[in-house]
Amino acid sequence: MSVIILAIESSCDDTSAAILQDGVILSNCVANQEIHKLYGGVVPEAASRAHQVNIVPVVDAAIKKANIKKSDISAVAFTRGPGLIGSLLVGVSFAKAFAMSLDIPMIEVNHMQAHILAHFAEDPKPPFPFLCLTVSGGHTQLVRVNDSLDMELLGTTLDDAAGEAFDKTGKLLGLDYPAGPLIDKYAKLGNPVFEFTEPKVGELDFSFSGLKTSILYFLRKKIKENPNFIEENLNDICASVQYRIVSILLSKIKVAAQKTELTHLAIAGGVSANSALRAGLRELGEEMGWSTYIPRFEYCTDNAAMIAVTGYFKYLKKEFVGQDVVPVARWSV
Repeated sequence: MSVIILAIESSCDDTSAAILQDGVILSNCVANQEIHKLYGGVVPEAASRAHQVNIVPVVDAAIKKANIKKSDISAVAFTRGPGLIGSLLVGVSFAKAFAMSLDIPMIEVNHMQAHILAHFAEDPKPPFPFLCLTVSGGHTQLVRVNDSLDMELLGTTLDDAAGEAFDKTGKLLGLDYPAGPLIDKYAKLGNPVFEFTEPKVGELDFSFSGLKTSILYFLRKKIKENPNFIEENLNDICASVQYRIVSILLSKIKVAAQKTELTHLAIAGGVSANSALRAGLRELGEEMGWSTYIPRFEYCTDNAAMIAVTGYFKYLKKEFVGQDVVPVARWSV
């Protein structure tokens, strides 16, 4: 009998639903929220309200696209955390109601664990054990992945995440939110001519707050000298900022690979869509003789397909939760 999983993802500002059958993704639907561009960042209250509007149509679209009936679904997997508590509450509440109506089990999923397991949504899949650099707006982590549900955190950010460094820089430059893709776009047209120092922290940990501050002071000084500095040098500024953030990420994953002696390396999370990071990891892999794994863009950003994959692994091990489950804003891998 086929195992069919309905997956729900609502940890931040994207409402997503996916259908997986026996490990194969049949549909992966996402509804974005444009309102946050007005504020230069995600507004939690607005995000949770938009999830309430989007979740039923998105789930309906995922079921129809997969060409299944609701009665075919074996279990509901959902993001329990980490994330914005109001946004998570919408997804968890929907999953509870849906599971209760069909009398099927529920599967809680860690959002960061799911980003890593997005690599198993399609081929090629990394063999265990492998090393994964997970980078997003809220997290930057190095994880040793021993098995589908056995992961060891090797290093994490001590303050801000890489994605936040991109977005806050974009705000300073007057770019729309989310700024990461725009910085990537403009960086391709410029050169890294401005130097920003690399923060000195523990061997496998990250820190981006100091980098953000140095960018702020740099821009203040340059604008004081020339009010049109940003407009005249936007491409080079973006190239310089991106170069430094990516160089930090790559240097850390190189150290981690050498310490763990792992030769299969992967990246995951929203920032793994960055073209410079993707190219840099490929080049580093060729230089060091590593096998590298980079997910399709669809599986880099927040999506329910990665929740479905994780839910499938947990379904096979019968790791279910009851109706008393509650969302959590913080939840370590």
